[in-house]
Order: sequence, then C-alpha cells, then structure tokens
Amino acid sequence: MKAATQALRAATRQAPSTLRQQVPCRAARRFISDTPRRYKQPVDDPNFTSILDNPPELIRTGRKHGKGLIVLAIIPITAFALGTWQVKRLEWKTDLIAKCEDRLVAPPLPLPPKIDPEAVPEFDYRRVTATGHFRHDQEMLVGPRMRDGEEGYMLITPLEREGEGTTVLVNRGWISKSKKDRKSRPESLVQGEVTVEGLLREPWKKNMFTPENRPDKSEFYFPDVYQMAELAGSQPIWVEQTMEPDLLTVYDYQAKGIPIGRPAEVNLRNNHAQYIFTWYGLAVATSIMFYLVVKKPPTDVTRRVRLNKQW
Repeated sequence: MKAATQALRAATRQAPSTLRQQVPCRAARRFISDTPRRYKQPVDDPNFTSILDNPPELIRTGRKHGKGLIVLAIIPITAFALGTWQVKRLEWKTDLIAKCEDRLVAPPLPLPPKIDPEAVPEFDYRRVTATGHFRHDQEMLVGPRMRDGEEGYMLITPLEREGEGTTVLVNRGWISKSKKDRKSRPESLVQGEVTVEGLLREPWKKNMFTPENRPDKSEFYFPDVYQMAELAGSQPIWVEQTMEPDLLTVYDYQAKGIPIGRPAEVNLRNNHAQYIFTWYGLAVATSIMFYLVVKKPPTDVTRRVRLNKQW
C-alpha cells in the first residue's frame, strides 16, 4: 500500500512538464512577415539621429525691445544737438561781452537830444553823460530787489533836459525798503542842474515768473522802459547811473536813503560753458546706456537655445 502511494506522487510531479512539452508555444505559431516594422517611438529606430548630434547654432529668442528703446535713442541725439547749439551760443555771448567791454573803456559820450530807440542795442553798455533836472515828483520804484541780503528797490527818476527839451529815464540805483517814502530821504532829492554819468542800456525783458506791472498803483516789478516812458512823458531811453563807492560810502548812502549806483562793468551772464558740459555729458551717458541695453538681452525673457534645421 505504501509503495503504491509513492508511485502516484511521482507520476503527479512529472505531469506538468509533460503537458508543457505537448502544448506548442504560442509565439512559435507566429508567421514571419516582410512588412517593415513601425516603431512606436523614434528612439526605437536604429537609424534615428538626435538633434543633439547635429551641428547646433546658438540664437536668441524671446520678446524684442519695446518702444522705450526708441526714446532712449532719441535722448542722446537731442542732447548732442543742444550741446552743439550751446557752443554757438557761447561764441555769440563771448563776442557780445567783448564788444560791451570795449565800449566801457571808451570816453563818455554826450547823450544826443533825440535818440532812436532802435539804435540803442548798438550802443548797449556805452558810457554816456546827460545834464538836466530830476523830476522827483515822477519817480518810480522797481522791485523788490535784494542787495546784500536786504530788501529794497531801484529808484527810477526822469531827467528833464531843459536846453534840449527832452527827458530820459535814469536808474539812479538801489535804496532800502525803509527809505521807500520820499520824506524819509530828503538828501536823495537832489535839486538844481545835475550831470549824470552812466551806461546806456537796452530795454529789459521780464521772465515768465515776473508779474505784470500795475502803473495805476505805482507798482513796478520789472523796468518796462516803454511803459514807464509813456507814464513819465519821456523818451524810451534807459540810463543806469554808475559810481565807484567804497564800503563806508555805501553804508552812508544806505543810511541816508541816497541811491547806490552800479559799478561800470558788464554784468551779462555767461553760463553756456556749463550748459555745454551738461548736454554733452548727458549725450555720452545716454549713448552708453543705449549700447548696453541693445547689447544685453532683456532679463528673464531672452534665452540662448540650439537652432537645428534638420529635424
């Protein structure tokens, strides 16, 4: 009985291998076809070539520069043009100052009875003399004007030339605000015939920040020569009285309310050299900025990638 049981177990262990030998493999029953195999992915093709194997070309891609680049290009061109214009202005101002200084060294010229206002620019800063009587009742104050930190006014008095029958406007100089009233400065009210020596000046022009004059209230913020001449019945001729006072004389005049005249010198501003440096410096700086912006790609937008034309 025991021997029969062992023989049955041995037969059972050999059965699966025998069945496997009897059942044919499914793969063995497949037929071989001549049709080329279609690969699911390019990498399965043994003839596949990667784009990394082709010669690459580095290019820039991304967003291009915007309209701000045009503005940045216009700035240096404009600054250079303005700097060149200031060079010409410097030449013009230098020649003008030289002409005015030449007129200062010439001896004083007696002021003619009749003067053409159109010819005054040709004699700007020319030293002249005029004789007559001051019309203190028609004097005008222009200001306020500061002098050494103190507020005051320019005293304008018509000079009536009796022998010639004409009147001109004389800028006698600066007085302090405390001497605005004529009664507080009797020593400034010169009587009798006087001879004034000064500079023949071209009519002034106000800037955009200066308010308009109010002749009806005797308020003058800038010397409008034609307006003041019409009010005083004189020629539109402006003469600035000159003097060379020392420090003690200035203090004495200021205390007494006597007008302090201007020195005989050219006071034309000449800042064009600074403007040239400013505009040309701006042109150079903005040109460098433009170059750096064009050369450097936009941040976080432009990338360097490989260009491959053989996919």
